[in-house]
Amino acid sequence: MANISLSRRRIFVTLPWPGEALDRLRATGVDVHIWPGDDAPPHDELVAQAARSDALITTVGDPIDEAVCRAGDGRLRIVAQSGVGVDNIDREAAIARQIAVTNAPGVLTDATADLAFALMMAVARRIVEAEASVRNGEWSGWHPSGFLGADLKGATVGIVGLGRIGSAFARRCEGFDMRVLYSASSSKPDAEARGYAFTPLNALLERSDIVSLHCPLTDATRGLIGADELARMKPGAILINTARGAVVDTDALLVALRSGHLRGVGLDVTEPEPLPADHELLDFARVVVIPHIGSASDFARTAMIELAVDNVIAVLSGGEPIHSVL
Repeated sequence: MANISLSRRRIFVTLPWPGEALDRLRATGVDVHIWPGDDAPPHDELVAQAARSDALITTVGDPIDEAVCRAGDGRLRIVAQSGVGVDNIDREAAIARQIAVTNAPGVLTDATADLAFALMMAVARRIVEAEASVRNGEWSGWHPSGFLGADLKGATVGIVGLGRIGSAFARRCEGFDMRVLYSASSSKPDAEARGYAFTPLNALLERSDIVSLHCPLTDATRGLIGADELARMKPGAILINTARGAVVDTDALLVALRSGHLRGVGLDVTEPEPLPADHELLDFARVVVIPHIGSASDFARTAMIELAVDNVIAVLSGGEPIHSVL
């Protein structure tokens, strides 16, 4: 691909990226424009850039909606998402204007599964809460009942969405002799062969000590975990979400936390995202909230932008996208 010439093509990248992938893109002769700073560009900037770009390289924080696609009509050829989820992209609007939409599957699987497992450990063993007591000078010494946490060995974990990441998370749970239940659109022979039990969502919620969410955000999964679902969870259960914040009804989650129904919650994603500094979720010591870092490993972030660049080069060269989601 490095020998391909794409001169006079213009690419807009919504955030700076580590690694050398964007240098490889420049080597094809394209004009690469990168939005500066740590915050995503505002919507009106996305609209303006779509109107004068042949490709957009985007992240989950970029709303590629009807207005953006309409602005790009006639020039914009591809929206290359640098992650797996594409719930921020209006795919119907893109299809109507023959704009390719691609993503970067596979490369962030292990990083996100590791992070979900780390969150589960942190919540179950109250690691963040305990560390804060030391840092704040509140810990006065060892005590038999100090920071008692939940045991993971032999616990039942319910996984909602057994795709690449959910499956990788399940394999990590095997190492702790955890019983794995999973809810998905259909049973999976490979999962059954590993001893995972295909379980309807309501039964999974009722039987699991830990529930971990790994489903994509769609119309069907938005608000999937609401008041009724949270009430079905075992008293003292743990909820982990590394999928999308909107899979969980935040207001219902606050009610469950105020009542003490849940033992703890670990969130890499929230609704809204980011949370305001004064949001009530941050008032609970048993809630661990981290800033959407599931894919934040050296390998994953480098591979994500590499795949996005590969998709851009393929489409602008007249070929088929490598990882189309349309």
